[in-house]
Amino acid sequence: MLVAKGYRPVQRDQQFLMPPSMREWLAADDPVWLVIETVAALDTSGLHAKRKTGGVGRAGYDPDMLLTLLIWGWAHGQRSSRQLERLCQRDVAYRIICAGDAPDHVTISRFRADCTDVVEDLFTQVLALCARVGMGQLGVVALDGVKIASNASTSANRTADGLWKALAAEAARASAEHAAIDAAEDDQHGPGRGDQLPPELADHSSRRARIAQALAQLPAATDAAEVEAHTRRVAGGEGGRYPIATRVEALTASWHRARAVQQAKIDRYRPGQRGPRPVAVDDHLFVRRARARLDHAIADRDRREKQAARSADARVAGPRRNITDPQSRLMPLRGGGWVQGYNCQAVTSEDGLIIATGVNNNNADVVAFADMFSKAIDAAELIDAHHHRADGIGVLLADAGYLSDANLTMPGPDRLIAIGKSREIHKTARTSPTHGQPPPDATPVEAMAHRLATEEGHRLYSKRSHIAETPFGHAKHNLGFKRFTGRGIDRATAEFSFHGLVHNLMKAIGTGYLNPATT
Repeated sequence: MLVAKGYRPVQRDQQFLMPPSMREWLAADDPVWLVIETVAALDTSGLHAKRKTGGVGRAGYDPDMLLTLLIWGWAHGQRSSRQLERLCQRDVAYRIICAGDAPDHVTISRFRADCTDVVEDLFTQVLALCARVGMGQLGVVALDGVKIASNASTSANRTADGLWKALAAEAARASAEHAAIDAAEDDQHGPGRGDQLPPELADHSSRRARIAQALAQLPAATDAAEVEAHTRRVAGGEGGRYPIATRVEALTASWHRARAVQQAKIDRYRPGQRGPRPVAVDDHLFVRRARARLDHAIADRDRREKQAARSADARVAGPRRNITDPQSRLMPLRGGGWVQGYNCQAVTSEDGLIIATGVNNNNADVVAFADMFSKAIDAAELIDAHHHRADGIGVLLADAGYLSDANLTMPGPDRLIAIGKSREIHKTARTSPTHGQPPPDATPVEAMAHRLATEEGHRLYSKRSHIAETPFGHAKHNLGFKRFTGRGIDRATAEFSFHGLVHNLMKAIGTGYLNPATT
């Protein structure tokens, strides 16, 4: 019988007798090998065309390796270039991807920016790959949108007047800087020398260019109705305000009456009479309560007046643009609050495959329907081609944010678009169900309301929330995808498409559709 009399030795200086193989670091069925092999099977010629080979200097990194690194990092919630660099030195899976030759964060960041216009093609290839292995159930698909923050702060929003002030401040700063440089060069080289601005200072930063771009995007503040509508969206002031001066006056009168009643009790009191001595006027319970209500009303009035003043300032100022990312917009969130970002759209199949993506800077979902509907039809044709069938989309589901007569009557596959909140639709289907076809003279919205109240329509629409919102919940809560890393709508569009690519690839791997034989 073997008896252990100590611990296993910890010999960190032990040298390997034979060189270790990376193939032995992780099991052969580990997902990282599937990702590596899948990327190797993709057509990445577009990425290779952007890389330079030959010439003087050290050889560059393989684009396929860098793409694999970005995919694996995104799938595990790692988008920081610096964090990916550290992981390539410390994590086994990342070390396998880069084969022990870790790229620096600058290389990773530049590669991410360079592959912006190639991502859409890679997304399509991964979608086709998922279709070839049997994914992409198109009987029911759902469209939904999510607001994702841009790489810009809300504090960088400026009105037209603010932008001109920023430009003036930037010009003053640059002028002072250039004057200081000229003076230093005069001291060094003598008068008359060094008065030319060095080339590297000709454009010190892109800040002025961004401000100019933001100014160019500001509409002329000539349409008072448009400015007013923008103010309501951006300023965040309360709607439907009511004057509360009457309320303050009423509570003031109530407070004075309570004081008068108590003062009368004090005046009627005679020493020696039965009962307790009345307390001072302002110490009486009813007086204190009346005063508290009055103070609360005064504070509420002052707060509302300040809000009204801020809203008035916003109305005078007009629309705003962000000087960090001029193409992003300040958008309201469904649960309350605001975000400086983009409106991201996705069409998802019944088995959780993202078949189409899109990004815009319009707060309203309704304007994105036509473009996303067209993309979904194209994606369905691609999927059917690899499934060797021609079924197309059965029905597309969308919430009330996409409701319009144009979207309801647009040529294309069948669709169910909500006419109100989900709970109201479910309540109507339970309490006032309909049957058969809608009346022949019904408007598009009335016809849709009739159909949603039928048993079949209600059953189909009940699938929307699970199909459409699950990928967004996974992106935000599991992957931490709440902010874009790049700036501008093109970078945001590519980044969201890249998310769809990673989502589809990892879903195919996680559900067992992909294996080394299929890739």
